[in-house]
Amino acid sequence: MSSNPAGSPGPPPPGPPPPGPPSAGPANGPAVSRREFDALFEAVRTWGRWTAADRGAWNRVTAGHVQRATALVRSGTVVPMGRPWDTRPGPDNAKPALHYMSDLGDVEAAEPSTYKDFLGVDYHGKGVSHLDALSHIAYRGRLYDGRAAREVVDAAGARFGAVADLGPLVTRGVLLDLPAVLGVDWLEPGRAVHGQDVIAAERALGVTIGDGDAVLLRSGRFRRRREKGPWDPGTASAGWHVDAVPLLAEREVALLGADGDSDVRPSPVEGLHSPVHTLAIAAMGVPLLDNLDLEALSAACAEAGRYAFLLVVTPLNVPGGTGSPVNPVAVL
Repeated sequence: MSSNPAGSPGPPPPGPPPPGPPSAGPANGPAVSRREFDALFEAVRTWGRWTAADRGAWNRVTAGHVQRATALVRSGTVVPMGRPWDTRPGPDNAKPALHYMSDLGDVEAAEPSTYKDFLGVDYHGKGVSHLDALSHIAYRGRLYDGRAAREVVDAAGARFGAVADLGPLVTRGVLLDLPAVLGVDWLEPGRAVHGQDVIAAERALGVTIGDGDAVLLRSGRFRRRREKGPWDPGTASAGWHVDAVPLLAEREVALLGADGDSDVRPSPVEGLHSPVHTLAIAAMGVPLLDNLDLEALSAACAEAGRYAFLLVVTPLNVPGGTGSPVNPVAVL
């Protein structure tokens, strides 16, 4: 893995994109047995740690964390990370969002005429930028903090770990721009990111993950999509290997996000499609941001020569919601 000269946090110039279609090869390994996964789940879980258990790891973020994050604002550059509202079906958008005009106005009526539209979305998927709350994932029938999922989630919504319990999320964000560190345009789908990749990226980018941070992983998914077209990221996607999770737990992060949905696919864990989702949400109480477009943030961080910033995430106030569409912003 290449790094930059000492004292120069900007990434090296990108090299040519790797050729070929999405790969589902051994780059997603090493393989992990269910027994090994369960031991890891026990090692990183934080059940019983916080009184406000429905906020999970977000309890780590204090007023002091927010004040320190606001001190990172220098240029005032605001970078949005939400994808455009995607109403077109495709291999990475099986449930397109809805948008249609519900009122086209009446120009014959008294002024002013009005124009209204409708929005609707089944947002847990690969097409919409969204936040996963703690009620989104259960493992062996248990949500975070050991709550029985069948007892607290029903047709009316979640009575524990709902997105409304999190509220606005404001903290220091850290961008781990792996393609920039490696000098490539993107990570090929199926490529796992390990703990040693985190250490190398911190060194190359001049940033260190700390407690209460939000860590955003850029794989270059949306640059690849724009240049080569969409594919099914449920089959092949770059993302975290479960062996990186202990390091993230040790650093006491409060939020994880990615331009995918954090998990490498194919999953390296037998019988589990989304093991990082399971560890982060159900074991550690760490909410997730999925499907962020991090291309503009990558460019802004490279130009500024720093990879830490103020992060603001304002989910919809949905009582009982298991998450929310979001358009997070980084402020540099």
